[in-house]
Amino acid sequence: MKVLVVGGGGREHAIIWKLAQSPQQPQLYCAPGNPGIAELATCIDIGVEEVQALADFAEREGIDLTVVGPEAALLVGIVDHFEQRGLRIFGPKKAAALIEGSKAFAKEVMVAQGVPTAASAYFGSLEAAKEYVRAQGAPIVIKADGLAAGKGVVVAMTLEEAEAALDMMMKDKAFGESGAQVVVEEFLTGQEATIMAFVSGDQVHLMVPSQDHKPAYDGDQGPNTGGMGTYSPVPVVDQALLKQVEETIIRPVIHFLAGNGSPFKGILYTGLMLTADGPKVIEFNARFGDPETQVVLPRLETDVLDIFNAVVDGTLDQLNIAWSDRAAVCVILAAEGYPASYRKGDLIAGLDQVGDQAVIFHAGTKRTGEGIVTNGGRVLGVTGFGADLKAAQAEAYRLVERVTFEGVHYRKDIAEKAFRS
Repeated sequence: MKVLVVGGGGREHAIIWKLAQSPQQPQLYCAPGNPGIAELATCIDIGVEEVQALADFAEREGIDLTVVGPEAALLVGIVDHFEQRGLRIFGPKKAAALIEGSKAFAKEVMVAQGVPTAASAYFGSLEAAKEYVRAQGAPIVIKADGLAAGKGVVVAMTLEEAEAALDMMMKDKAFGESGAQVVVEEFLTGQEATIMAFVSGDQVHLMVPSQDHKPAYDGDQGPNTGGMGTYSPVPVVDQALLKQVEETIIRPVIHFLAGNGSPFKGILYTGLMLTADGPKVIEFNARFGDPETQVVLPRLETDVLDIFNAVVDGTLDQLNIAWSDRAAVCVILAAEGYPASYRKGDLIAGLDQVGDQAVIFHAGTKRTGEGIVTNGGRVLGVTGFGADLKAAQAEAYRLVERVTFEGVHYRKDIAEKAFRS
């Protein structure tokens, strides 16, 4: 079987890595891929939004299944285009992916279905947004409505920070048209958790939970990033909570989308705040999380290729999906300056230091004549495994110490919250 994965980051490396373990031994391709992925798959120089070229390649090569990694491809309608051409593809159509593409739309869905979430309002006018913020007071959360690579959220602790965030998004257009409209939310407190689910219409299978770390610095300080590390399992998320999330959040949302003429097929990612009043939705994504995938897929025991095919074919309910009890901790190695402007082109040393209890997922790397160099804000995801979170954390940081490049930055407290709960 020939499988094409669309994307070139750490999430896609994790997907390819898991597909490479399939007993079906699929022939793997990735567009555009990266140096880590190139060790497992044939990389194709086609961008993730070049839908026509990707479909042409899939048709020409006889690709049996395409798996979409990034949200940008989903929101330009890659699934719609492939299906129109009779090509099998894993991921939601554009209309369903809007659950991620517009935070305002996601809020409308949640309100309509009574899904617990932060109180909010959205604005296309800068002055109206500022008036609302002044009336609400701080702390308060400002979100760009559209896609912003995980960086379009500002948790403003003061009114000055909130107004500066609104200016940055709406006046200075830091995120382009994604910030033309903003969502302003109440500030929620509690631990965060991510619950991803395989979804095929009304068929749902929850994955094991994980916890992301968005702020750039230890102790959840500094600006939000695309994610500085993750761990799984999450001690504060038990089976009762998972069942509650499925019944009160995930199923009502996919029911709404189906009734809206856009049934969801693919991965529904639910980002939660575990408040004193119960779980509340922070955000939805329409694909695997990054870097959550780097700790969740390593715990999957069922052949991931069988799952992808079952989602596409509508037979997900027929699968018994099994998960390992082992723990996983992923630490992101970022370039100096990330998430603002950052260095590129620094030689990476130590990539050959991996043992049998860890794996390095490439995110922002490039191969040159000198070797593999940094080529993105989040450069590598170092995932350690163990019988429990302490052991997995130790493995991850053992390897982190051996992988170096100029200006490397990483958080030193990934998974620490698990030991305080």
